[in-house]
This record gives sequence, structure tokens and C-alpha cells, in this order.
Amino acid sequence: MAEDRTKAGGTPIVRYSDVEITRNELIVLRHVDLCIGQGEFVYLIGRVGSGKSSLLKTMYAEIPVSSGSAEVLGYDVASIRRKQIPYLRREMGIVFQDFQLLTDRDVRHNLLFVLKATGWSDKNEIEERIRRVLSIVGMENKSYKMPHELSGGEQQRVAIARALLNDPRLILADEPTGNLDPETARGVLDTLHNISRSGTAVVMATHNLGFVRDFPGRVINVGNKKAEETKAASSVDTTNG
Repeated sequence: MAEDRTKAGGTPIVRYSDVEITRNELIVLRHVDLCIGQGEFVYLIGRVGSGKSSLLKTMYAEIPVSSGSAEVLGYDVASIRRKQIPYLRREMGIVFQDFQLLTDRDVRHNLLFVLKATGWSDKNEIEERIRRVLSIVGMENKSYKMPHELSGGEQQRVAIARALLNDPRLILADEPTGNLDPETARGVLDTLHNISRSGTAVVMATHNLGFVRDFPGRVINVGNKKAEETKAASSVDTTNG
């Protein structure tokens, strides 16, 4: 059974017990036991191809759980119906390595698009929410900018703001600093770490051990078809894929 660990003192929002994940009939991960609590910062550490992204994708029902028990934000993702998936995703934020901003509209309209798509209608509430999330990521003065006018780090901050729009309990970040220089990457990590302190759990896939040392969090080492908790950053093994 997954260990009921919630260091931040919150209710468990992710529970995996003896989960198996397959892709194209090949086993990616097996016997995954995982419990994540409200406000925790959790790293998935491992090489490219180790299964980090696949594990994250099961959490937002992009790929199915092959067997075992898997619950995310109260949804059984092992047997979730297609019509339930949008409701699951509205309760979380997802941050990708390649930003995935809409290139034909400015920052404000990127965020406006998401709010309208998720049912927001009051203009004052919309404007206040956009202002709020941009302030959290330090981009409140860039709302008029087009994505191509922003640096990579600024684009990723906008992507994080977008992930925060619906006040999620969980943010999933898949190599969010992979396309950024080291200094900019540290700024993005600092932002995500601060978000977790405010009560939103963050699960971040990365192969950068420096982050683990500088921005402490729980560490799940992914490799050799396993996902196991590691007690200290110094003992994390990223040599296996």
C-alpha cells in the first residue's frame, strides 16, 4: 500500500498503490506506490525515457493506468470516464517544457482564453484573476506582450500563471526548465517552490539534481521500471534509464 505521507500536513490528493503503467504493450513502470499531500513539493528524478513523463500523464489521464489503484484529486484515474477528464484537469495546473502558449495573442488574451473556456464570465472577476496570477509570477507588467516578445523564462512564467488560473490544488510540471538557461531555471524553480508553500502541491519531473539540493522537496527516483522514494538528494541515482 502507498505510504500515507503528507509532510505539509494536508489531506492526501494523490494515492497510487501497486500501479503499473504500459505504453505500446511495454511496461514503463510497475509496483508504483505513491502518496502526495496538499502543499508538498515532489521531484520525479530520472533520465530521459525513465518513465517520469508517463507517470505524470497518468495523473491527468493522458495515458491510462494499466493496473493497480490510482486516485488523483478524488478521481479514480484507473477507471476514469472520458467525460470526467475535463473536470479532473480543471482542478490542476499543467506546465510543459515547451510553454504551449497561443502565439497569435498577447499574454492577457492567453489567460483570458483559458478562463472563458473553463466557465468564467464576470469581467471584473476575470480581470482580477489575470492580474493576480501574473503578480504571483512577477509578470504583471507584461500582459500586453506577445509570446515572441518574451524570453524563454518569461514565457514559462506566463505558463505557470496559466496553470494557476483556476486555483488548483495540484500543479504537474514536466521538465519545466528544460529549455532555459541555469539562472532563469532557478527563478522558475523559486516560483514553483513558493507556490507549494501557499498550499498547492507541485509534482515536478526533472533530471537536474542541483534543483533538489537548492530547493528541497521529496524525491521519487524513477528508473529501471520503478519509482521509489529517495531519502536524500546525495543518494539520488540518475544513471539508470
